[in-house]
Amino acid sequence: MLTNTLLLSNQLPTLKYSSTTERFDETWEAPLATLLGLGRAAGADFIEFFLERRNYINCLAEDDAITSISPSFATGAGVRVFRGKGDCYVSTNDLSFAGLKAALEKGLSILGLQLPAPYSFIPEINLELLRDYATKRGKDEWLGLCSSIREMGEILLDGNAALMQKASHVQSRRAIYFRDWQEVLVASSDGTFARDIRLTQSVGFNLLSADGANRSSIGERAGNTSDANFLRTWDYTQAAEQIAESAGKMLYADYVESGNYPIIMANHFGGVIFHEACGHLLETTQIERNTTPFADKKGEKIAHESLTAWDEGRSDNAFGTIDMDDEGMPAQRTLLIEKGILKNFLADRAGSWRTGHPRTGSGRRQNYTFAAASRMRNTYIATGEYTNEDLFASVDKGIYCKKMGGGSVGATGQFNFSVDEAYLIENGKITKPLKGAILIGEAKEIMNKISMCSQDLELAPGFCGSVSGSIYTTVGQPHIKVDSITVGGR
Repeated sequence: MLTNTLLLSNQLPTLKYSSTTERFDETWEAPLATLLGLGRAAGADFIEFFLERRNYINCLAEDDAITSISPSFATGAGVRVFRGKGDCYVSTNDLSFAGLKAALEKGLSILGLQLPAPYSFIPEINLELLRDYATKRGKDEWLGLCSSIREMGEILLDGNAALMQKASHVQSRRAIYFRDWQEVLVASSDGTFARDIRLTQSVGFNLLSADGANRSSIGERAGNTSDANFLRTWDYTQAAEQIAESAGKMLYADYVESGNYPIIMANHFGGVIFHEACGHLLETTQIERNTTPFADKKGEKIAHESLTAWDEGRSDNAFGTIDMDDEGMPAQRTLLIEKGILKNFLADRAGSWRTGHPRTGSGRRQNYTFAAASRMRNTYIATGEYTNEDLFASVDKGIYCKKMGGGSVGATGQFNFSVDEAYLIENGKITKPLKGAILIGEAKEIMNKISMCSQDLELAPGFCGSVSGSIYTTVGQPHIKVDSITVGGR
């Protein structure tokens, strides 16, 4: 076992540890502290270990049958080694002391470092007392309390049956659910030693309706962290009513005429445009790549004075909520934009070192095979001073974008997004449904055209892909008015 005396490198093969493979606990302190000291003795400036156990399942119901149940289990670790401004990352699914040591040695060699010579002293890394968010919040019981596979299937089939009752001209119905349980442990040479368990779940519908040449496709999804009973409490009847109503209106909708319009964008998933077109540009990974127009704009106006925006990991049960990030830093709130003024960027450890911006608890990754990077958590435009009635009354002719679809964003903020459910606004009133609308714009321009924000902030679950893989995030906003935007159509 690790003692309080300095180790010699030639003693490493004789060390024996009793770390449990059933959970990440205090028994991992000794081997990880030894390996961190070994990396420092080899000349690394900083070393971090990220250990993970994962239990994932996905269940799909198509029409009146369960067509797919896909479980997945994973265990592994990643080690990140820094030397100066450079770093490298190596992952392994061998959590033995020898396996972790081999991964560390590989990382050191990539940076031109090697293990110390025989009889070299290995400095002791004093890790903090285990900061165990899982035990503190009772998370160790979560996995056993989640819905069984049988229960998943029954609820999804009941949901599809409700959708059949509520919708007309149904061509296909899909209900899909996943549960992602993850236990993580972070240990690094600055003394960080922290453990957490995350439970992320999502369920939703996709409905395709058809009547002759008319088609409509609508999807809706709910998401949650931290509630083992989430699927059991899903109100699939209400969700079916809402998606059936939207699909029915869009089935016979006219196609939108292309042009420049003022638009009112709904709350909830409407926040995806801010996430994609602006949020990514405020991550330090973009500064490092020189792919953001806002790199040198901190303290300057980048948006309309009506706009304030936050990114945080603390909202109860939101899809991007985390007690700590994947570098062991506690969650916090980060003010991104205040009344149009850029206040902060989102920074992980590497991004902070390379750009000088302070860490924000934003180091996130899909799993142990990815190095952490600066990523969003719960990102949203804050409530404003107007009512929805004020927003609509300010538009003589425009478009109400009630439900957003998919889209794409260029490296420096150019974007296009489809609108799944839209309506014409005439003289401040919603008149008829429209389909085929695509919003086209550029972040640094559109942010200055968000002139009115309502008071009905709502959040929505989302999935975000970037350099550290696909992660769970929240988007959100109140109803907002954009003074002018290019709308593609027919």
